[in-house]
Amino acid sequence: MKQWQEIRHRVLKQGVSKRQILRETGMHWQTLEKILEHSSPPGYCRAKPVRKPRISPWLGRIVEMLKEDRAKQYHTAKHIWHRLQREGFTGGYTIVKDAVREIKKHNKEVFMPLSHRPGEAQMDFGYALVKMAGVLRKIAFFVMTLPYSDAFFVMAFDRECTETFWEGHVRAFEFFGGVPQRITYDNSRVMISRIIGSRKRRLSTGFLQLVSHYLFDYHFCLVRRANEKGVVEGIVRFSRLNFMVPVPQVRDFAELNEYLSGMCRDDLDRRLRGKKTTKAQLLKDDQANFGELPTAPFDACRVEKTSADSESLVRFDTNDYSVPVEYAYHEIVAKGYTDRVELCHWAKVVAVHDRCWDRQQQIFNPLHYLPMLERKPYSLDHALPFENWSLPECFQILRDRLEAQQEDGTREYIRILCLLEKYTLVQLATAIENALQLRIHSADGITQFADPLASWGQSTFSLDGREHLRYVTAAACDLDAYSSLLTVGGVA
Repeated sequence: MKQWQEIRHRVLKQGVSKRQILRETGMHWQTLEKILEHSSPPGYCRAKPVRKPRISPWLGRIVEMLKEDRAKQYHTAKHIWHRLQREGFTGGYTIVKDAVREIKKHNKEVFMPLSHRPGEAQMDFGYALVKMAGVLRKIAFFVMTLPYSDAFFVMAFDRECTETFWEGHVRAFEFFGGVPQRITYDNSRVMISRIIGSRKRRLSTGFLQLVSHYLFDYHFCLVRRANEKGVVEGIVRFSRLNFMVPVPQVRDFAELNEYLSGMCRDDLDRRLRGKKTTKAQLLKDDQANFGELPTAPFDACRVEKTSADSESLVRFDTNDYSVPVEYAYHEIVAKGYTDRVELCHWAKVVAVHDRCWDRQQQIFNPLHYLPMLERKPYSLDHALPFENWSLPECFQILRDRLEAQQEDGTREYIRILCLLEKYTLVQLATAIENALQLRIHSADGITQFADPLASWGQSTFSLDGREHLRYVTAAACDLDAYSSLLTVGGVA
């Protein structure tokens, strides 16, 4: 470049002849003309495209193969090369690879940059691996973002379903402090029961319940056009790469979601490229365009009417949950939340279980079957609800003593187990330990240790509302009358 500049300066500025420059440098005259024409080296420019006589006849066939591709099942350049060889192509792999790259480059879609109004949101689900309670498992995570401020909310669940979809919205609206005016979605079956046209959708009942409660507008992307909600698609990738790497190691979903919520709050302090303020400050513009949160919270549970069977089990979401035996054959309403299942008979909650996200499982509460044990005591060792019931060691010691000392020791032990309907496991275990020290093994005796003693204190009897008692008099007691009790037939 230095020589280029010097030659241009000498010829164009100082008036040195071209002939002298050619004599001094020995360069070709066309090179000198190029130097004088351009202020810097223009680089090599091919005047005509390169001829590719070997691959050119096969370009149309390559385009046909690429059109057959699907989203996750597509031809690689090596597959195309092998297919072309079987059809008579004699060229090498490299020219096929270059041709495929060139065709794909020209077929790539170009997108229009969009602006986003305050108060609008986009929502999607993503998937990632976490190590929960020592087990590596795949979880779903709910993401809602506000494209204007780029604030987002992330919450993890067992899977994507109606309950988790509801719960994610409830928590996201609480996190953002209001309800977005418009939310953009993909075409998930959680929200849509049928796609009628390019934009028309038949909505699911669960989605309509949510919309009716919060009164927001909704928009659905075209099928296989995720770019219409590209902001949340990017946040799903961002969350997976920044919050799930390395793989989180947590005890349960409560710990994982506490971690994710903290990361979402910390991210509000970040300033985006090209923005003058932080996300937290931009979020105020979003909030100014939000709808207010309803006074009554949305009950994010799926309700199913069913009944308890002969084994006092209620089926919900392919799993069986127990209810007290007195509700067998009764109608039950199952309310499925993301963390629990409530079983109700009329307006009364008769049982609550932790939600099981596996399939075709039986979830028992042993206390529900204690009344049946009194009628069928010898089913204790073979009853499925009691198979994995973990009790303190003192229970087994008590049972061994009862069965060794009494003929009906098993029945007495069941009577003691039934005390769990009145006392907590800790209270009853403490009472049993105290009773064992005094070799007391009956249910009535153990009850004395379980009931706390009433505290004694001096008190007075109030006559308020009993004014007539003021006029009651008691005669003086004659102690000599008691001596008659010491005689036989009243004779000393």
